[in-house]
Amino acid sequence: KLEEFLNFRQLKTSLKEAILLDYYTAGFWWAKERNFSVIQLSGFMDLLNFLLENLSDKHMTLGDNLKELGKAMAGIGETDSERSGDLNFFSIEQAKAIIDYLNISLFKQYKLYEYLFHSPREEVVISNE
Repeated sequence: KLEEFLNFRQLKTSLKEAILLDYYTAGFWWAKERNFSVIQLSGFMDLLNFLLENLSDKHMTLGDNLKELGKAMAGIGETDSERSGDLNFFSIEQAKAIIDYLNISLFKQYKLYEYLFHSPREEVVISNE
């Protein structure tokens, strides 16, 4: 179902689509295992997408993307509505777990994702010949 939602049409022959499907699927199941509510799950998936778009479309460095994560997570746990951000439906413990997850999933593999999006690769032609 996720591959349909992401509009992946070449999953069997595209390494990029397979990697992205794995990225989003792993994130989704990680959040489900932590019993995130529907709104928390949606916010978490948006965060995964936001960080990946920073890397792929905006060519952000790891340091810049970490700063963006900090801005997105700012105010979690604050009672002052002026300081709370878009992700204020997460608890402080959940926010820490999210940061830990992003560290082992996206940020630890950041160079590989940069290579996936920004390095030219040879296209392998597969045929019946």
